[in-house]
Amino acid sequence: MTLADGSGRDGRIDGPSRPGADGPRRPRYRMVRWLAGTTLAVVVLAGSVGGLVAWREYERLSEGLPTVDGLRTYQPPVMSRLYSGEDEVMAELAAERRIFVPYSAIPVRVRSAFLAAEDQKFFTHGGVDPLAILRAGVTDMMMHGTKHRPIGASTITQQVARIMLLGSNAVSMDRKIKEALLAMRLEQTLSKEQILEIYLNEIYLGEGAYGIGAAAQTYFNKPLDQLDNAEAAFLGALPKSPTNYNPHRFVQAATNRRNWVLDRMADLHDITPEEARAAQQEPLVPANFTRPGPVPGSEWFAEEVRRELIERYGIGTTMEGGLSVHTSLDSHLQQAATSALREGLMRYDRAHGGWRGAFMHIDAGGDWAGALAHVTAPPAMLEQWRVAVVLSAATGRVGWLEGRDPAVPHTGDLPARERAWMHTGKGIQTGDVIMIEPQAEGSVVVRQVPQVEGALASVDVHTGRVVAMVGGWSFRASQFNRATQAARQPGSSFKPFVYLAAMENGISPSQKFDDSPVSYGEWHPNNYEKDFWGPTTLHDALRESRNLVTIRLAAQIGMKPVAELAQNLGLVHSMPLVLPAALGAVETTVMREAAAYATIANGGRLVTPTLIDDIKDRNGNVMWRPEGLSWQPDGAPATGPQMADTRPQVVSPASASQIVAMMQDVVRRGTGVHAGAGIDRPIAGKTGTSQDFNDAWFAGFSPDLVTVVWIGYDTPQSLGKNETGGVIAGPIWNQVMKVALASRPRLDFRVPDGVQLARYDTGMGMAIDAFKPGQVPGVSVDLGAGSGTALTAADTGAENMPDSENDMAASPGNPAAPVGGTTSAGQPVAPTGPVVAPVSGGDIGMGGLY
Repeated sequence: MTLADGSGRDGRIDGPSRPGADGPRRPRYRMVRWLAGTTLAVVVLAGSVGGLVAWREYERLSEGLPTVDGLRTYQPPVMSRLYSGEDEVMAELAAERRIFVPYSAIPVRVRSAFLAAEDQKFFTHGGVDPLAILRAGVTDMMMHGTKHRPIGASTITQQVARIMLLGSNAVSMDRKIKEALLAMRLEQTLSKEQILEIYLNEIYLGEGAYGIGAAAQTYFNKPLDQLDNAEAAFLGALPKSPTNYNPHRFVQAATNRRNWVLDRMADLHDITPEEARAAQQEPLVPANFTRPGPVPGSEWFAEEVRRELIERYGIGTTMEGGLSVHTSLDSHLQQAATSALREGLMRYDRAHGGWRGAFMHIDAGGDWAGALAHVTAPPAMLEQWRVAVVLSAATGRVGWLEGRDPAVPHTGDLPARERAWMHTGKGIQTGDVIMIEPQAEGSVVVRQVPQVEGALASVDVHTGRVVAMVGGWSFRASQFNRATQAARQPGSSFKPFVYLAAMENGISPSQKFDDSPVSYGEWHPNNYEKDFWGPTTLHDALRESRNLVTIRLAAQIGMKPVAELAQNLGLVHSMPLVLPAALGAVETTVMREAAAYATIANGGRLVTPTLIDDIKDRNGNVMWRPEGLSWQPDGAPATGPQMADTRPQVVSPASASQIVAMMQDVVRRGTGVHAGAGIDRPIAGKTGTSQDFNDAWFAGFSPDLVTVVWIGYDTPQSLGKNETGGVIAGPIWNQVMKVALASRPRLDFRVPDGVQLARYDTGMGMAIDAFKPGQVPGVSVDLGAGSGTALTAADTGAENMPDSENDMAASPGNPAAPVGGTTSAGQPVAPTGPVVAPVSGGDIGMGGLY
């Protein structure tokens, strides 16, 4: 049956009109076919053209895109960390503060927090989330024309592509397409775990922290595995805007964002709703949190290590190579040394000048606290000091601020002694801005930054490990390290090396030289007291730092062996062969002198100061250790591993022992008594003061630690008449060594085999010295004519003749005659002083093992 129009019930065309039927086709069918064909052709053509356009656009955007293959071996720039001797992080070196954390070490809760906040479908999408893009596009269209910031729809993979490969945050359609293309390539090249690892280690999280490892340390001072849910959620909240969610500036906004992340973690079943609610009750940052910083007072030390690393490896590896540098710094002793030096400088400054005045003036009426809040503290001001304004010059009332955000005003009174001291200088006026240090019960003391400077170094005698170093008053005010960079004249602290050269030449500590007037042309050296003792043992001469004996001794043995010894010890690079150099008219540094004294205390085996124990790369492989000392390899004796010491023996142990015994008496009853006061351990040392009292030194040591202290002005000028090394530097040394020795076992100075200790009468009292085989205490020998180089007026350098405590020279000029001999008449000194029984090391704190 057919329908009236000739079609069947199923709508198909019957009869001849159907394809394949006989008879002519109907015109209507041909029109339909033509329209269909035309439409198809247009569609195909349009698709082809559109496809061609799209392909060309794809080629344009793809051209020049960076390769993603390099991310297979991803190694981010990682900060290097410096550790103290106690394995405490003391400093970080970084262009970007980053601690690399491999994926396997990232806690699940930390990963979950970032995925909940940034990309919930990370593990299911292919690099791009189309639905997120659609939602963001619709929202942006609806908000068009407002100040609404475009909504981001970037996945974590897209963010990695932008951070690692595009390096641009500019918002444009081209950039977004490139970002999406790279993201898809990343997904084909790297695993999801690798992509997430890169993201979590690269993302900037504020406060200078790059990556989650550094952020955990910055905000919570914790490693990642110790973070709780609230802390992990806070880190996850930061990528959206580290600045706007800063927990110290925008507490409420940061808290709200953290709580939102916790809710999302609960929605995704990463944590339970109960855990989320509990975490939301936690404070954003613990109330007792203090941001980690450098070990107090370690800035000089860390900067010296940084310089050494850059010199050894270059700035790139140093700042971005992830080095782990274990140093020799003793944090406790470093802080004690810093305090002792600063107290000594303040003590000197207070005693040698009045109040130098306020550093600025403000209106003290009305809102003085508001005005004071805008005052910038001087860079050299110490942390425990405060900037204060004088509220009443008549009563000494001052006001200052404590804390920040908000700062709390405090007031206090200057004691009468403080006001009296200030009036010895420029006085005070109401409104003066000064520096004070709050004391108990509302009292305050006035502070001012000393103009005098100083430096200190403490070195392990046996290893050369530098355990403390202070380069000046304030690192913030000046990074110049006076312990390693300031070349100063050591004065009489150089004399032990002249005596050591004499010991190496077979001269005995009991040998006598004439302490009487002597002239070399126009040069007329003298003693500090301007008196003369006549025949004097070397022991007494060193103890009391007698110039004339030292000069005759140097003339006798010659300046060449003295210079060679000083250079071999590393005390100087070079030195002139002139007699004034024997009294310290050369230049050295605090660290060089510490090393030279350590060599003496180490039995003559060369000590080279080292600040670094070892350096490891980012993978934990040792890159460097100091040379000279090492453990013997496997197969050590049954007694255990033995230390192999390959350092050169630059002085004989016997000669070193002789100088140690002599310098013990310097501290016991000589020029160094201030340094030894109250110390009941075996110690030795020597004072030093240079020409015109420009430099004050004390260099001394126990059997296992040497400390050298220097005080002076950066631009050399006199510290004042009679301001000697024993008076200024000695008490600082004493304060530091008391702290150091308190935690160390009692040790005696080592006496080498064949060396005999004997007590004898020097003619000025009883003394204990060390004697080599064949040397008889108290007996002097004929030394004959001097073996030293003859000096002429052109060679002497007498204008550099130093003054020192008990070692000052009067009327320096230019010697013209050759030198030599042992007395003013050029004759040997007659022996004197009876020998008494040898003494044991236990009687004098010597002997035994070190």
